[in-house]
Amino acid sequence: MQQEYSIDDLLSIMKALRTPETGCPWDLEQTFETIAPYTIEEAYEVDEAIREGDREALRDELGDLLLQTVFHARIAEEEGSFSFADVISSICDKMVRRHPHVFASATVEDADAQTSAWEQQKEGERARKAAARGETASVLDGVTVGLPSLLRAVKLQKRAARVGFDWPETVQVLDKMQEESAELVEAYQGGESQDRLSEEFGDLMFVMANLARHMKIDPEEALRGANAKFERRFKGVESKLDALGKTPKQSDLQEMDALWDAVKADERAD
Repeated sequence: MQQEYSIDDLLSIMKALRTPETGCPWDLEQTFETIAPYTIEEAYEVDEAIREGDREALRDELGDLLLQTVFHARIAEEEGSFSFADVISSICDKMVRRHPHVFASATVEDADAQTSAWEQQKEGERARKAAARGETASVLDGVTVGLPSLLRAVKLQKRAARVGFDWPETVQVLDKMQEESAELVEAYQGGESQDRLSEEFGDLMFVMANLARHMKIDPEEALRGANAKFERRFKGVESKLDALGKTPKQSDLQEMDALWDAVKADERAD
C-alpha cells in the first residue's frame, strides 16, 4: 500500500534536498534559470498524459509539475523573495478576485460573459502593474515570452485584434501569406544573409499563425497532427524497407519516396 504524504512532506523533502552539506549535490546547484526548462518539459508531459488518456501517468506527471513549483518556491525562500505559502496566497487571492460572481455579489449570464469579465479583470491588473512601473499599459502586456513562439504569435494577434488591428477577411491573410512567401523565395534565390532569411521566414510563420487564427485552427494542434502523420508514415517506410532486408541508410531518396507513396496508399485503402 502506497504511503500517504501531505504537501508539508513534499516541502520538507525539498528543503532536505537543498540543505548545504547534507543535501543532494545536483539539487543544490540548481537555479531558477536551470530549472525553468524542466518546468516547461513537465507541463508538456502532463499534456501528453491527458492526450493519451493515461490517468496513472497523469497522476505522476502532475506530481512532477507540482515538484517544479515547490522547487522554485524553495529557491525563492532561500534568497528571501517569497515562500511556498506566499505562492498559495497569491493564487488564492487571484482566483477569488477574478471570480466575483462566485465569491462576491457579482453575477454573470453564461461562460462567454465570464470570459469577458475575466479579460477585463486581467486588463485592469496589467494596467496597475504598468502604472507601478511608471509605464503606460499596452494591450500586448502579459503575453509571456516563454510560450512556444507559434502560440505566442496567435496570442499577440488576438490581443491586437481586440482593438481593431486585424485583417477583416481571411482572404486578405491568404494574400499576405503569398506576399511573405514570395519575399522568402526572393531572399533565398538572391543569396541573402542567414539573418535576412531568418527574418523573412519568421514573417511567413507569423502570417501562418494569423491565418490559423482566422480559420479557427489551433496551429500547435495542426502541427502536432502533421508531426504525428510524418512519424507514422516514415515508420511505415522503415517497415517496408525492413521487409526488403534493408535500412534507410541502405536505401536512397527515390526508393524511400516510392515507399512513402505506398504507405499513403495503404492508409487510403484502410
